Amino acid sequence: MVFPKPNLFPMSVYDNVAYGVKLVGWHPKVELDGIVESAIKAAELWDEVKNKLHKSALELSGGQQQKLCIARALAVKPNVLLMDEPCSGLDPAGSMKIENLIHNLRSELTIVIVTHNMQQVTRLSDFTAFFCSNENRITQMVEFGTTNKIFTNPVDSRTRDYVFAL
Repeated sequence: MVFPKPNLFPMSVYDNVAYGVKLVGWHPKVELDGIVESAIKAAELWDEVKNKLHKSALELSGGQQQKLCIARALAVKPNVLLMDEPCSGLDPAGSMKIENLIHNLRSELTIVIVTHNMQQVTRLSDFTAFFCSNENRITQMVEFGTTNKIFTNPVDSRTRDYVFAL
């Protein structure tokens, strides 16, 4: 899972990525090095940190920290990557980099994103679920379908009201 604000551990770039891998099982150092490098490359961060692997991850920029959190998640080879507002704390350039990364990863694994950014939804998703809270603050899924259908021809009036109010 990747959260809105990068949740790095106070350790090196390398150790942040290796952390989850070490939790799920032992790997020889050479194999662990390869896993870490591969995950950082998959997160499109390698060129920026390859010479900083043993420096504190907390020294990275916000966008780099978010990519490092993605690399840490990818290192354990998930089938599904959950992302909660992954670009919320980033400037437009940082957001674009994360969106490009998501676009590139979506052919390899299922990515579920929670976002309030409807433009981002239309750029990144194949399917969209619209959730709404009732007067008792109980949240329920109102509608699910292809992103195109949700944004052009929603079935439920609550979805329609929200989408067309944008």
